[in-house]
Amino acid sequence: MNLANLSPLAVLLPILGAALAFVLIRHTAAQRAVSIGILSLTLILESFLLFSVWNGGTTSVTLGGWLPPWGVVLVVDQFSSLMLVVSTVVSLAVLIYATGQGMADGDQEAPVSIFHPTYLILVAGVSNAFLTGDLFNLYVGFEILLTASYVLMTLGGTGPRIRAGVTYVVVSVVSSVLFLIAIAMIYGATGTITMADLAIKLAELDQGTQNLLHVMLLVAFGIKAAVFPLSFWLPDSYPTAPAPVTAVFAGLLTKVGVYAMVRTETLLFPGDTLNTPLMVVALLTMVVGILGALAQSDIKRLLSFTLVSHIGYMVFGLAVSSVTGLGAAVFYVAHHITVQTSLFLVTGLIERRGGSSSIDRLGGLAKLSPLLAVLFFVPAMNLAGIPPFSGFLGKLGLLQAGVELGTPLAVTLVVGGVVTSLLTLLAIARVWNRAFWRKPEDADFPDPVLQSPGSVGVLPRSMVGSTAALVVFGVALTVFAGPLFKLAGGSAEIMLDRGAYIHSVLGDTAPVPAQAQPGDAK
Repeated sequence: MNLANLSPLAVLLPILGAALAFVLIRHTAAQRAVSIGILSLTLILESFLLFSVWNGGTTSVTLGGWLPPWGVVLVVDQFSSLMLVVSTVVSLAVLIYATGQGMADGDQEAPVSIFHPTYLILVAGVSNAFLTGDLFNLYVGFEILLTASYVLMTLGGTGPRIRAGVTYVVVSVVSSVLFLIAIAMIYGATGTITMADLAIKLAELDQGTQNLLHVMLLVAFGIKAAVFPLSFWLPDSYPTAPAPVTAVFAGLLTKVGVYAMVRTETLLFPGDTLNTPLMVVALLTMVVGILGALAQSDIKRLLSFTLVSHIGYMVFGLAVSSVTGLGAAVFYVAHHITVQTSLFLVTGLIERRGGSSSIDRLGGLAKLSPLLAVLFFVPAMNLAGIPPFSGFLGKLGLLQAGVELGTPLAVTLVVGGVVTSLLTLLAIARVWNRAFWRKPEDADFPDPVLQSPGSVGVLPRSMVGSTAALVVFGVALTVFAGPLFKLAGGSAEIMLDRGAYIHSVLGDTAPVPAQAQPGDAK
């Protein structure tokens, strides 16, 4: 049996779960059980998909019996299946965390009638974006997840959330319109929107037309991925949402944009035509993002800026355009999804125990809650790239790729990557010293919850347990780094070769055009 035939269930199961959860509006316990059960079943399915392509297989399934390039096709390869598994692990942990928070707070932060169906729709949109082999279906996936994110971001209807939501919606609509215009222009120029078919037909266009379409896609995806200078919206939008919503946004939404950029650069427009601008963007994203983080006193905003900064590492690996660089970028995406989500969940726990996420109002958390200190320390060191964590291994692979390339700009990127990592450690150490290490009474403006005895500030077990599980999963990426790097490297080889992807969709007789070189006339 070809397991790829089951891949549509990765999208359909969350949608069906959302419908059932909506039907069970008045049955809170049943609604929670359905949501968690559906995501668990989806994770099992996606794990089988990953196992089926672990050794380099690339398979596809057509929907509705319409063969490509006319029908919609879903493609399962190492990269897409790895992203599916990691994203669903993170989504499940955040869902359990949100369920625990809702039970503890009487569902004030996440009304079950809204949260659970919307959350599952978000997961369906993410899965659709990772699996699709069709540009318009990729647009549909983006719109599904963005529509759900609009609802989740404004849960509670507070003033700051509505204001941040307006900015987020406007920026998202602009990027979606750019993407849709690019799709229309690509279809007008080639007569197809199936990505495997486009890999052949785009190479037949003149260089000027290719460059225009290439840049339009990168700008649209760059806004979604929050690369500099298109990242201005993120630090003001994410921190205002409820903790679990911020966590899943930070972990997944920008990575879908990065995923789309990877597919654009490796499948649709291979070669190094725009590698130099991408390297400059990667460097600026890393440096500007981490300098913004150093200026923050609120942990949520600090982590939002580090999120922007570390997107630069992924663009770095993509811009190097080698197996080493792209493989390290694939590994780093999986690492960053896990670690960044973990830190936002921990920040939610810090806010609950200390009454605030501002480091000016916190202190003594290491003594008041040693477990919380451990849950913060491990992913924080991982984010900073301290050996032997997966963050260090991923960055080491990226730096190695830059050194191998050896150009002055690549070496500058290597230096920028090292400096960004050190500044990330500085930002994290500042949070640790002020929020965890100093005495509570030494806080500049201590919150009353910080020193409250008894049940005030007690952390629900389900919230702590789901956060701990995700932290352990992040550590597992380090323990199994060898096999994962092998998987990432194999994924990079397949994406750069393109043959397996094109043949899985269009058949073994489909031609695979050679990669374009700079200055080639088409």
